[in-house]
Amino acid sequence: MSQESLHGKWTVSSSDEEDPAPLSLQPLKKEEHPDKDRATSHGKQTTLFNEKQVPGRSPKTDKNRSYMESGHNKPTVSAKTYTNFLGSRSEERKNAPASEQKPLSFMTSRDSGTTTPVVKRKKESEDSGWCLSSSDEETESEHAGKRATRRQSPSPKRRKSEAERRSPSPGDSQQLDESFSSWDLLEGGEPFRFYLNKVTGISNRYNAGALNIKDILSPFFGTLKASVQFNYCFDVKWLVKQYPPEFRSKPLLIVHGEKRESKVRLHKEAHPYEHVRLCQAKLDIAFGTHHTKMMLLLYEEGFRVVIHTSNLIHDDWYQKTQGIWLSPLYPKLPEGSSDTAGESCTNFKHDLIEYLASYRSPTLNEWINHIKEYDLSETRVYLIGSSPGRYQGAQKEKWGHLKLRKLLSEHASSDSGEETWPVIGQYSSIGSLGADKTKWLTSEFQQTLTTLQKGVKFPPNHEIPLHLIYPTVENVRTSLQGYPAGGSLPYSIQTAQKQLWLHSYFHKWSADVTGRTHAMPHIKTYTRISPHFKELAWFIVTSANLSKAAWGSMEKNNTQLMIRSYELGVLFLPSAFNMKTFTVQKNQFSGSKNSAMSFPVPFDVPPERYSGKDKPWIWNIPYTYGPDTHGNIWVPS
Repeated sequence: MSQESLHGKWTVSSSDEEDPAPLSLQPLKKEEHPDKDRATSHGKQTTLFNEKQVPGRSPKTDKNRSYMESGHNKPTVSAKTYTNFLGSRSEERKNAPASEQKPLSFMTSRDSGTTTPVVKRKKESEDSGWCLSSSDEETESEHAGKRATRRQSPSPKRRKSEAERRSPSPGDSQQLDESFSSWDLLEGGEPFRFYLNKVTGISNRYNAGALNIKDILSPFFGTLKASVQFNYCFDVKWLVKQYPPEFRSKPLLIVHGEKRESKVRLHKEAHPYEHVRLCQAKLDIAFGTHHTKMMLLLYEEGFRVVIHTSNLIHDDWYQKTQGIWLSPLYPKLPEGSSDTAGESCTNFKHDLIEYLASYRSPTLNEWINHIKEYDLSETRVYLIGSSPGRYQGAQKEKWGHLKLRKLLSEHASSDSGEETWPVIGQYSSIGSLGADKTKWLTSEFQQTLTTLQKGVKFPPNHEIPLHLIYPTVENVRTSLQGYPAGGSLPYSIQTAQKQLWLHSYFHKWSADVTGRTHAMPHIKTYTRISPHFKELAWFIVTSANLSKAAWGSMEKNNTQLMIRSYELGVLFLPSAFNMKTFTVQKNQFSGSKNSAMSFPVPFDVPPERYSGKDKPWIWNIPYTYGPDTHGNIWVPS
């Protein structure tokens, strides 16, 4: 069967029109959920062939067949089968340790006749200490050898502010010194506390001020007492290694959404670690996921919240574009303070406690009590959470896109002219949005994204431009990871065929401004931007993809909001920073003081609309017309 659209023609086998048959390889069968970081699979294989070794027959797809993400089993440039019996999320966790293999070197593209950049791995100095180092950039043998010679970083003392933290000692390595200085510079001059992850394979200048997971967990940022990791996908062994040795026995709570066999597997994975406890998030509505990505870090010196977009597996922190919001170091309140003390102008403390309470977990109630003891008044972002349920009355404005609508109506700018500003949505996965744009996207969701402060009238008969950024096939083919990067972009042919109308909104992924055009996005962002693309009315970084399951959808004649999944993000509003609008930061790595108060949008604006030859990345159809950056083609078999 062929399907034609403005953005390409797809040919799929007739089996795509049939219900999938159960497979013996799959003990636990779950329906595919397009909103996940990695859509579910039914035990199928994906083969990456070197261009010189393409099989003679044309590959076909099966409705059950899907791809897995690179880093779980890295392909080689020879014709080896790239296999992961995922089943559900459970098997993906089973194969996660394979992601610790070395990254592939790029091959010469025969199409261009030029050699693509080689991924360079930096070797950590033996004298660099733990802080800001990364085992992602060294082999396990190197890591083990250095562990014995590492010097313990002195624990930070209580300070009046983070800007007063000490500089590293003169004996520390140049790499550590440069990284630490970059961090101090950001702390002193960057008001938004919004960062990208470090990416291997791009120019070092574009990693200045970026963070990896070991940076976040470094003892330079606090002497850890206990932590909580909320996420969708875990590799427990890898996660434990990201903590400094002196913190690896500190209590660690993992909040997950696993069920049945996958839950058993996660418990087995965590069993060797006595300090690790597990907390299962309740998912009472079908096809919901625990998609929130947050860290709660309790220190001797204070408390910190980190809200980000990365799964807790090696591959997500390596060659993808991810976003991170890092809170200030919150000090403890004086003894005898009320439960409402330490609140911010954004109501962040209340909303964080309310979000944690939605889990209905005695274990998380302990952390609620911890949070009540701290002063979160310096927070200048708003929390936007989703929690599974059906909500009516005032309750429905606490979650999902209706929470965003409420905040925009209360705090967005009332300046004349902003009512016509375009909206940008950027994401890594797409759910089923309906037979036409009015079913959800341009009705209730766009109504939220274009909400103005109360009293501002919307211009009649004016259609607000909506720019949706999602990678093209060419984006993925020429990416740092090549075709396997598409394993984190689970837009299926079955979903795409039902909503061809959506593709007319699509724009290419391009991030030259941050050096990340070839680091495929796993970050999710939404913003309202001026027609000349120089100002922002607001900006969100979140775990929520473009789906009803994540943001919620109205039911019962718009009297009820239904949400399937847990999600979490933060909203930046200019009013919280004493500004009317944010200026878009054009030269993010110039070091200019003037750029410090402009907002670091992680992609290029204005976005470029798909051309006639561009097609959205569809993860479960073959791509054999040209090799990727590693000389491979993409064949679901």
